Amino acid sequence: MEERERRPDPIMNVPPHDFLCPISMELMKDPVTISTGVSYERKNIEKWFYSYKKKTCPATMQSIKNFDVTPNHTLKRLILDWQSKASPSNCSASSSSSSSSQPSVKHDDILSLLNTIQSSPFKVSSLKKLRSIIDISDEIRADFIRSDGVEVLFQIVVQSLFESLDFITCRACEEALGVLQKLPFSEEDKTFELLSKPESMKSMAIVLQRGRDEARLYTITIFQKLARSKYDWNSFIQDQGIDFFKSLLELASDEICTKASSCALEVLLEILGPSKKSRLRAIEAGAVCVLIELLPDSNRSKSEKVLLLIKLLCECAEGRQALVEHGMGIAAISKKMLRVSNTVTKIAVKILWFISSFHLTDGVLEEMLAYGSVKKLLALMHMDGRSSTKDKAIKIFKLHGDSWKRSPCYPCELKEYLASSVTHHESR
Repeated sequence: MEERERRPDPIMNVPPHDFLCPISMELMKDPVTISTGVSYERKNIEKWFYSYKKKTCPATMQSIKNFDVTPNHTLKRLILDWQSKASPSNCSASSSSSSSSQPSVKHDDILSLLNTIQSSPFKVSSLKKLRSIIDISDEIRADFIRSDGVEVLFQIVVQSLFESLDFITCRACEEALGVLQKLPFSEEDKTFELLSKPESMKSMAIVLQRGRDEARLYTITIFQKLARSKYDWNSFIQDQGIDFFKSLLELASDEICTKASSCALEVLLEILGPSKKSRLRAIEAGAVCVLIELLPDSNRSKSEKVLLLIKLLCECAEGRQALVEHGMGIAAISKKMLRVSNTVTKIAVKILWFISSFHLTDGVLEEMLAYGSVKKLLALMHMDGRSSTKDKAIKIFKLHGDSWKRSPCYPCELKEYLASSVTHHESR
């Protein structure tokens, strides 16, 4: 046993859990400690306190009154020391000598940890180590699955539904999800089969609503993998109602953990795409308002996802109503046109087409004129070639060009331009 304990640690290249910021789950570069004793990446915790005006510790959810942060020099030295030892140049020399013995050692580690997890009421530290081990390679993940590891962790996830929600049970459930989100998913495999069961979905929904930030990231990553594996969301959405959409929208708005935000948007797209009922629930949960407010600071990829979601919601009358009632709806969509990507412009024009065709008011026409929609639609009409986007711009002008020309806000220099544009396209 002594000899076994002295062998090189097979998880040397995986960052220890304590080196990761609890908010972003990334290796810390400038760790600071707050009054609860938990360390965070400086920029993340300062954003939590001063941008989001939070008065809790993200990891423990304790209320705090002292918002001072103290540089954790000891932790920073440990991280730098770990990085120097774990660098590829230091690992390459030992890899060839130890490679032949690693597979059996790894298998033994997995079996030992699974036995400990099943027999001990204190599972968290073993689950953390298990997460580090299976992160090393596809072979280890496959070995874990063959060793019935998914079944063991499934029981931990669902037991939170049947036992009192004490701190230890919740933490074990969250750490089990941290392991499971590392595994591959497909519609035919064991991981998908167990995690798509109603009891595990219900447990994960609770974590998504009430869990710590890192646990919510684990959960939304699993939901993303389920969505990509064509999970049927209908019965789950019917059971959860709008609370589930509120949780997804909250994660989609997360400006600190961009991965959580991206996953949440992808899950929303997979759910809302085929289901009008789900769209109506999302609208009821405030999705249109949240998505509009996400748009201004979104990069290209995020803008495309957000606008695609708004387009889906605007296929419903309730979604169009929510957009026109939002003070900055037309403005936010217009601003993205012709500035981000062809895809963004195409989706934005479709949204304006829905609004101008089915939910038009004098106020909306004025907003489209005031916020630059009209000018950009005119620019699209004068681009070379034919496209569905250009055709929609022409149709919008055929419907509302006269109204815009009569408006006192319409620029004089564009009146002749508009008249010649519409005449030119009618003659073609």
